[in-house]
Amino acid sequence: MESLILKSPFLPPPLKRKPNTKSPKTKPKIPITAKSSIHSDPWSSTGGNISKPKPKSMNRKNPLSDDNARGIIKARARYLSALRKNQGPHAQTPKWIKRTPEQMVQYLEDDRNGHLYGRHVVAAIKAVRGMAGKREEERDVRMVMRGFVGKLSFREMCVVLKEQRGWREVRDFFAWMKLQLSYRPSVIVYTIVLRIYGQVGKIKLAEQTFLELLETGCEPDEIAFGTMLCTYARWGRHRAMLSFYSAIEERRIILSVSVYNFMLSSLQKKSLHGRVIELWKQMVDKGVMPNSFTYTVVIGSLVKQGLCEEALKMFNEMRNIGHLPEEATYSLLISTSIKSDDHDVALRLYEDLRFRGIVPSNFTCASLLTLYYKTEDYAKALSLFTEMQSKRIAADEVIYGLLIRVYGKLGLYEDAQKTFEETERLGLLSDEKTYLSMAQVHLSFQNSEKALNVIDLMKSRNIWLSRFAYIVLLQCYVMKGELGSAEETFQALSKTGHPDAGSCNDMLNLYVKLNLIEKAKDFIVQIRNNKVDFDEQLYKTVIEVLCKEGMLKDFDQLIEEMRTNNCFKDIRYFHTIIKVMRRDNKQCENFMVSIEPDTVALGLLLALFLAVDNFVKAEEVLRLLVGTGKGLPTVNQLVGKFIREGDICQARRVNDQVTNLGCRLDSEIIASLIALCGRKGELKQAQEIFAAVADAPLSEKSVFIAMIDAYAKCGKSEEAYSLYKDFSETVHDLGAVGIGMVVNALTNSGMIVDYFPCYHWFSSDW
Repeated sequence: MESLILKSPFLPPPLKRKPNTKSPKTKPKIPITAKSSIHSDPWSSTGGNISKPKPKSMNRKNPLSDDNARGIIKARARYLSALRKNQGPHAQTPKWIKRTPEQMVQYLEDDRNGHLYGRHVVAAIKAVRGMAGKREEERDVRMVMRGFVGKLSFREMCVVLKEQRGWREVRDFFAWMKLQLSYRPSVIVYTIVLRIYGQVGKIKLAEQTFLELLETGCEPDEIAFGTMLCTYARWGRHRAMLSFYSAIEERRIILSVSVYNFMLSSLQKKSLHGRVIELWKQMVDKGVMPNSFTYTVVIGSLVKQGLCEEALKMFNEMRNIGHLPEEATYSLLISTSIKSDDHDVALRLYEDLRFRGIVPSNFTCASLLTLYYKTEDYAKALSLFTEMQSKRIAADEVIYGLLIRVYGKLGLYEDAQKTFEETERLGLLSDEKTYLSMAQVHLSFQNSEKALNVIDLMKSRNIWLSRFAYIVLLQCYVMKGELGSAEETFQALSKTGHPDAGSCNDMLNLYVKLNLIEKAKDFIVQIRNNKVDFDEQLYKTVIEVLCKEGMLKDFDQLIEEMRTNNCFKDIRYFHTIIKVMRRDNKQCENFMVSIEPDTVALGLLLALFLAVDNFVKAEEVLRLLVGTGKGLPTVNQLVGKFIREGDICQARRVNDQVTNLGCRLDSEIIASLIALCGRKGELKQAQEIFAAVADAPLSEKSVFIAMIDAYAKCGKSEEAYSLYKDFSETVHDLGAVGIGMVVNALTNSGMIVDYFPCYHWFSSDW
C-alpha cells in the first residue's frame, strides 16, 4: 500500500538532501521566530509534518489505513475544480463521494485522475467513434468491440452509447449492446437512442425504437414521451406530434415545460397559432408552470390571431409573476397596438420598456416613429430620433425614410434633402419607399422636376416601379401638366390592377385644368365602367364636373351608387345631395329642420338645375341656400362664374331670384353683371338690375360706376352725366375712374362743352 501511494502521480517527488560533512558544533539554544513563504505540499500526508501538528479533538479519529488517501483525492478535486472555474457552464466537474479505502485504491488503479469515466470506458467510446468514417460494408461493431466483451457494465455501456455523435454508431453499438450479458432492457437506454435519432431527423428509426421499447415490456416515462414529442416538433411533423400527444394524454402523463415549449415553438413556426393557443390552455389546465419562453411564444401567437387584448392580459400576467419580457415581446405588442389604433397602450408599453432599462431595437423605434407620424406629433418623432442617437441605436433605411417624411411635414425641406443624402452616403438607400418619400417631399413643395429626378435615379439603379411608384410618378406629371406622360403612366398603373381613387382624381383634375371637358366626361364613364372604388374626394370631383356640365342622367346614376355606400351617409356634403335629389316638394319646409345643408353641395346642385333649365328645382335649392344664412358667398361664386363665361341669362335669373327672396348679391358681383349688360348693349336689363339695388343703403360706388359705364357703352351720355350728378349730390365721391367715364362719354358725344364745369373741375383736379 505504501509503495502504491508513493508512486502516485498526485505526489511530488521526494526532496534530495546533501550529506552533512561538517562536524556538529555545540551552540547555545536561543529561541528564534522564523516565517517562511514556502508552504508544504497540500497533497502530502499530515502525519510527518512536524511544523503543522494535527489539531487536538475531543473525539479522536482512528488513523486511516491508506495513509490519508481520501484527503489526497479531495485535495486533487479542489485543484481540478479551481481549474474549471473559467470554463463556463458546460464544464463537467466529477461528483466526489465518500469511498471506502478499498474503493480508493481501485480508483487510483483505474487512473481516472478526476475524469468522468474510467480508461476502459473512454477507450470504448473512442473505438465506437472510430467507425464514423467507414462505409456500411466496412462497419463491423463486433470486431471493434471484441476487446470489451464482458468488461463493460450496463451503466458503462449506456455511457458509451450516450457519448456517440453519429446515428449509425448509435445504431450499431446499441445492437451489440443488446447481445451482452450485462444488458437489461430499460427505458433509460431507449431514451438515449431516441434522443440521438431525433437530433438528426431519423424519425422512422425513432418510431421503430419506441415500438421496440413497448414490445420489451418497458413502460415509457415522461422523459421518453417528451423525447419523442421533441423529435416530431423539431422536424415539423405536427400531425404525428399532436396524435402522439393525444395518446400521452390518455395515459395521464404530465410533461415538462421544456417539452411544451418545444411543441409550442414548432407549431408557431408553421403559423398554426390556433393550435398554439389550444395547447397552451391544455398546459395550464394540467398545472404545468410556464416560463418566460412559454409566455413569449404564446403572446406572439395571440397577436397573430388578432387577440390583442388577450395578449396584453398575458403580458401583464407574465410581469406580475416576475418574468422579465424580452425586447422582442415589447416590440411586437407596441407594433400591434399602433396598427389597432391603441396609441395610449403603445406609449405605456414603451414607457415600461424604458423603466426596466431595456434598450429598444430599431424596429421598436420605427414603430413609434410611425405612430408619431400618423398622429402628426412631429416634435416627439424628432425627440425620439435624438434619443436613438444618444443611445447609439443604429438607424436603418425605414427610420431614415420616416424621418424624411417628418421633415417634409414640418416644412424642413433642406433637412429632408440632407437626410436623403446621408442615407445614400451610408449605403442604406435600397428601398423604393425611401426614394418615393423624398419625391413626395419635393411634390409638397411644388417641385415636380426634382421629384422626377429622384424617380429617374431609382430607375437607373434597377429598382422596379411598384404600384405606389406609378402613383407618385403620375402626381409628378399632373403637377407639371404633361398630359401625354400622365396618360401613359395611368395606363401603366392600370396594368397593375384597378387604378386607385386618388390617381383617378388626379387625372380628372388635369383634364379640367386643361379645359378638356370631353375627355373628362369620357374618363368618368371609363372609371365607372371599370368599377373603381370611389373615395370622398373623387366623388366630389365627379359631382362637380357632372353638375357644371348639366349631365343629369349620369348624376342620378351616381347618386344611386352613393345611396348604397354606407361610408358616406354621415358626411354632410353627400347627405345634402341625396336629400335634395330624393325628396318631394312637401319636404322643402322640413328640410332645414332635419339637417344643416352643405352650401358647396347646394351650389353645385343649383348649377346643375340651371344647366338643365329646371328652374323649379333651382329656385328650391336657392331658397335653401339663402335660408342657411351662409349660402350667399356660394351664390356669388356661381353668378361670378356665369359672368366670366358671358352667360348673362343665368346670371340675371339667379340675381332676380335672390332679389325676390329679399336678399342681394355682393356689390362687386352686381357691378360686374351691370357691366356685362352694358358690354352686350342690353341697357334695359342693366337699368332693371340697377333699379333693384340703387335705393339700398349698402349700395357702393362700384355699382354706380358700372351703371355709368353701361350708359357710356350704350351711347347714353346725358343719362351717364345725370347719374353722376345724382350720385355726387348724395355721396360726393365718385372717384377718378367714375369721373373719367363721364368725361369720356361726354367727349365721345361732343357734349363736353355743354358740361364744361364738370370738365373744368376734372382738369383742375389733375
